[in-house]
Amino acid sequence: MSSKERYINPFTDFGFKKLFGTEFNKELLIDFLNQVLGDRERIQDLTYLNTEHLGNTESDRKAIFDLYCENEQGEKFIIELQNVKQQYFKDRSIFYSTFPIQSQAPKGTDWDYYLKAVYTIGILNFSFPDKSEQERFMREVQLIDKETVEVFYDKLTFIYLEMPKFKKSEDELLSQFDKWLYVLKNLHRLQNRPVKLQEKVFEKLFSEAEIAKLNKEEMSAYEESLKVYRDNKNTMDYAIETAKKEGMVEGASKREVEIARELKKNGVSIDLIEKTTGLTKEQIEKL
Repeated sequence: MSSKERYINPFTDFGFKKLFGTEFNKELLIDFLNQVLGDRERIQDLTYLNTEHLGNTESDRKAIFDLYCENEQGEKFIIELQNVKQQYFKDRSIFYSTFPIQSQAPKGTDWDYYLKAVYTIGILNFSFPDKSEQERFMREVQLIDKETVEVFYDKLTFIYLEMPKFKKSEDELLSQFDKWLYVLKNLHRLQNRPVKLQEKVFEKLFSEAEIAKLNKEEMSAYEESLKVYRDNKNTMDYAIETAKKEGMVEGASKREVEIARELKKNGVSIDLIEKTTGLTKEQIEKL
């Protein structure tokens, strides 16, 4: 860790849960979610739920959310941080959303199938291909009627924040939502709280994020979390840069093959290459 860093990196597992995953810092998560949800009814309170889903099958029990909570109306929220694009990322989002849906079914009584809303919010350190060619840093997905393009069901919502596409400077921050994305993307690079982020909620965030305030146990956990983050990032950056130098075209499939080849050459595990590039294990083993 660089001695110049004053604040924790929120894209590490430790940093994300330190800032948003504790009862003491719940107001940070509430404010952040209210900005993400926009004009919807504001969340007044949240209850943290067990992040490990105790399902009926082995695959169910592997569903571990970064953060899982519900508001005072019983609406459920899955909040996840994703640094590396996975092969079946969208499938994974859908799969995880089924647990908060199924958990609403009462046991041993008649039920009319009325459901509370479920939100999956992904903070992504990568971008989706965008056919619209718009630099959208937020996309909201719901079930729609393809003929009328009307929302068919508004109780299941997926919101993805593509952080590489958020490029606003401090001077360009207009809304509280802008400020939150700016903090998430730049916190670990800052030395002081920016002038435009003087709200009370950011005062608390910057206070909680100070590395100097971590105790010995927290510091050890953060350094380990930071190492994992940096190892993954450095390996990916090197592979992508090498592929570019070798004159790879923009075609995703060919580019991902070269990235996988570089990762494999550098001793990266097949599982991580699979998650990073979207190739199957069989394809990777043949490289």
